[in-house]
Amino acid sequence: SRSRSIPFIIPPTLHGRDWINLTKEGHVQESSDPCGIPHMLLLFHKAGAYVVGTINQELYKFPEDISETDFPEGNIGRLWFSVEYEQESERLLVSLIKARKLQPPDDSCSPFVKIYLLPDERSYLQSKTKRKTLNPQFDENFVFQVSSKMLLQRTLKFLVYHVDKQKKHHLLGQVIFPLKNETLTDDNKLVIWRDLEKENLEPPSEYGDIQFSLSYNDYLGRLTVVVLRARGLKLQEESHAVSVYVKVSLMNHNKFIKSKKTAAVLGSPNPVYNETFSFKADQTELDTASLSLSVLQSTKGDKTHLLGRVVVGPFMYTRGKELEHWNEMISKPKELVKRWHTLCHST
Repeated sequence: SRSRSIPFIIPPTLHGRDWINLTKEGHVQESSDPCGIPHMLLLFHKAGAYVVGTINQELYKFPEDISETDFPEGNIGRLWFSVEYEQESERLLVSLIKARKLQPPDDSCSPFVKIYLLPDERSYLQSKTKRKTLNPQFDENFVFQVSSKMLLQRTLKFLVYHVDKQKKHHLLGQVIFPLKNETLTDDNKLVIWRDLEKENLEPPSEYGDIQFSLSYNDYLGRLTVVVLRARGLKLQEESHAVSVYVKVSLMNHNKFIKSKKTAAVLGSPNPVYNETFSFKADQTELDTASLSLSVLQSTKGDKTHLLGRVVVGPFMYTRGKELEHWNEMISKPKELVKRWHTLCHST
């Protein structure tokens, strides 16, 4: 004899539903939500109803995009973009995708974005302005012509502005994205998001400024320095061939222990590095150790010229912002503490 089909149904809800006949021996209650996920499968038969299995709802959930929901305290907005490099045509393709949770100075927000390819700070490409939204969707494509030889020396800078009713432009924040750490190929389109940073709007000091982060891991006895960027440097020659690097030296009782150097950046008074260095330093040495960061320019004949220097360390060597930075690093173990510092010309 032919085997009978066994009907499965969604369990009844508390609301009234019409019963639909399936066979002479089974029936199902119609659901008003065809997309709903049942918690269990029931078999209705002459002899009664039986639970024949359950459904794991976790398997039906779509993964949540954490970049859309996880915003740290004090966040001033987030920007999404993609980059791709065409080797044959030597074109850098930049897609400006969207921004979220912008923080304008007034209630309304009409944002647009300027995109620079540093070290060229004179020219830029600009998006359209999006009216009255804190969460603009741009979906615009931009092209920069740059040789493959120079590509990894360049840095993308995004400036996000708001246009008020008087047509004045207010800078809401910036994103700095060095290309040297990325693998850019024809078949590799990188989609990236970055939180906006406030641009340092104070004028540069006499010899320029340097921004870096400090962190101390007391368990590993490791002192970490992240050299981020410098600005307002007084270069000896205005040329794209000029290269600038940062030398980070660990000292103890003013005695040299070890030094490390960043890669050189060509032709910019506002170089971006984003390089991390670690030094071994026992916790007992933190009262006598110090860090010296020297910004150096390579000149003809392999000579170097000091553009500026800053020392951070304990009370024995420093005062003011340099001492504050060091003490904050010690008070927040394993946390990166970021600050700007004024460069001095004393050796």
